[in-house]
Amino acid sequence: MTASNTAAPASQTAINSDLASAKHCLEQAQSAVNKALGSIKSLCSTSGEFDNAIMDDYQLASYDLAFCTAELSAADIMLNYASEAGEQDSLAPETSLAFIAEALHSVYSRLISRAAELKLSRKDLLQAFGEDSLNQLLERYLNGSAVAALGEAIMQRSHARLPSLLDEEKEMVREAFSRFGDDVVAPLAEEIHRKDLDIPDSILKPAAELGCFGTSIPERFGGLMPDDRTDSLGMIVVTEELSRASLGAAGSLITRPEIAAKALLSGGTDAQQQHWLPRLASGETLCAISITEPNFGSDVASISLKATPTDGGWLLNGSKTWCTFAGKANLLLTLARSNPDPKLGHKGLSLFLVEKPSDTGHEFSHQQANGGKLSGKAISTIGYRGMHSFDLFFEDYFVPADNLIGGKDGEGKAFYYTMAGFSGGRIQTAARATGVMQAAFERALSYAGERKVFGKAIGEYQLTRVKLGRMLATLTASRQFSYQVARMMDDGKGQMEASLVKLFSCRAAEWVAREAMQIHGGMGYAEESAVSRYFIDARVLSIFEGAEETLALKVIAKDLVKRAQPC
Repeated sequence: MTASNTAAPASQTAINSDLASAKHCLEQAQSAVNKALGSIKSLCSTSGEFDNAIMDDYQLASYDLAFCTAELSAADIMLNYASEAGEQDSLAPETSLAFIAEALHSVYSRLISRAAELKLSRKDLLQAFGEDSLNQLLERYLNGSAVAALGEAIMQRSHARLPSLLDEEKEMVREAFSRFGDDVVAPLAEEIHRKDLDIPDSILKPAAELGCFGTSIPERFGGLMPDDRTDSLGMIVVTEELSRASLGAAGSLITRPEIAAKALLSGGTDAQQQHWLPRLASGETLCAISITEPNFGSDVASISLKATPTDGGWLLNGSKTWCTFAGKANLLLTLARSNPDPKLGHKGLSLFLVEKPSDTGHEFSHQQANGGKLSGKAISTIGYRGMHSFDLFFEDYFVPADNLIGGKDGEGKAFYYTMAGFSGGRIQTAARATGVMQAAFERALSYAGERKVFGKAIGEYQLTRVKLGRMLATLTASRQFSYQVARMMDDGKGQMEASLVKLFSCRAAEWVAREAMQIHGGMGYAEESAVSRYFIDARVLSIFEGAEETLALKVIAKDLVKRAQPC
């Protein structure tokens, strides 16, 4: 879009020029962020050695730099997307440039506000902010007329997404799960949410038949993933479509078997893999992941659930919390401390496959023949309903020795087996966020054309069109970011990027869902409106699979600062 009041697309020559300018501006912004990271490294070093503890004195700056890095990463991906997708859809380059311009504005605003703390020159930042190339991008792609023209072009279309750039096979998978979401999940989603019901078998059984639970399990074990390579991209394509139908009733069905499968493939014995992976892939065994404890949250190394050796196995004692799907599941992948020495930290942890009967409802209690007991009570939540998250209580609960992942050799290695699944869980959460955004955007787009205020459809007003343009740009960036990271992970890379895309997409989902709700006005706040569910469900995304603050500070910023060149 140009700065003039017109919806006419910019010429290809102008687009190419703007893409070149965007590339230059992104490089300049990344250089500024790198310098800021180097400043923190210097501030957090004593006698030339980096001291991680000092970083806690710079949490706000570190938090902002983590988001700067995530935004620039998404913008860089959109820069490449613009060229490739532009061959299929003329709207893709302009949508991409609108996103890049907004990302650059956000990054410089963060840096300028933290300049003194980061030992940056505010004058230099303002000078960079005032460069002709950046100013032209901001003037062309962030002014009201340009973004509104983008929104108008979106409203004139019969579809609510830009090209995915998926290959034919992945596109067929996407369409199959999209139909499943529309036909099977969506009609039940509102009732499950409002009445806080269990996910019914009418969803679980056809999901299993489609191969939903086997997306991360190799074909030799009955799954959908090729035996000779991983397929993270296929997994997140499915996750996105399920989440579009309902986050709580379908979007998270893959997460638990994916984490369990990764742990088994990383450390499980041959016997454990042969026994459990086919059952997980078919949906015969439904699993939950029991990691978090009441006092430790994301601090995995401080886990205290006790695993005490006994004849033929182990006795578990203690409690867990936020164990999603624990009631319906008949297998809990459980992290416990098998060595009581607290000095060992994560090296004293082991991973157990805890069997239990499948239960429905919000409470359960299972008594073993030897007297051991496992009980659970669902935590009341404002959203993400259907899965139910439980507090769990273990009392001398017996687990056979064969159910210690890795057997005797697996003692003390749980942290590494768990980490194998966490990166997949983070990128999958980004896909869940994209699915929620897609659903919210579709509803907003439809309502904007139907609802009339002051004599005309709300979609005819500039501000509504601006919202729609920005929403589609953010949604597309989240989708392409997650696709790119999935491809990296399939090449054995992308661990940091998986954290970055989760950080970016989950925050974005809250904003897109909010805007969809706002477009609906009063009806958006009504429980009968699906956008109210999207808004509430989106809120959980920045909390689970690594809370936003922990992810930004303890994973992303920590790693970035360690790798930075001190200033």
